[in-house]
Amino acid sequence: MRRFYAGILKLEAVLAGAFLLLMVILIFSGGVARMLHYPLNWTIDLSTCFFAWACFLCADIAWRKDALMSIDVVSGRLPPRAAQAVAYCNYVLILGFLVYLIYSGIELSWVSRARSFQGIPGVSYSWVTMSLPVGGLLLAITTLIKLRDRLRADGLLRPAAAGEG
Repeated sequence: MRRFYAGILKLEAVLAGAFLLLMVILIFSGGVARMLHYPLNWTIDLSTCFFAWACFLCADIAWRKDALMSIDVVSGRLPPRAAQAVAYCNYVLILGFLVYLIYSGIELSWVSRARSFQGIPGVSYSWVTMSLPVGGLLLAITTLIKLRDRLRADGLLRPAAAGEG
C-alpha cells in the first residue's frame, strides 16, 4: 500500500508541474497569437482547466509538506493541552469541509456531465469539475495521515508495527 501511495504522490507532483507549465505555455502562446492577429481563444479555456487541477494538486503537495500559510497567534499562546485540542479541532473541521467538497464535487460533476466544455463538442465540463472531488480526496487522505501522525506523536495512538502504514 505504501508503494501505491508513493506512486500516487509522484504522479501528483508530475501532473501538478505539467499542468502549471502547460498553463503558462498556453497563456503565452495565446497572447503571442493575438498579437499576430490570429487569436487562439481556446488557449485560455484549456489553461483554466489546467489551473483548476493544478490548484488542488499543488494544495495537497503543500499541505503534505506543511508549506501552507498558518497563523498561530492564538494557539501559540495557549497551554499545551489546549493547543493540542485546537489542533485536533482544526483537523476535524478540515476533514468535514473536505468530505463536503468531495460530495458536492461528485454531484457537480454528475450534473455537468452533459455540458460541453467551452462549447467544444465531445469534451465534457466534468473534466474540470472532477478536480473538486479528486483534489478533495487527496487532501482528505493527507489530513488523515497528518491526524494519525499527530495522534501517535501525542501518545494517543499506538505506534505503527513493522510493515504497517
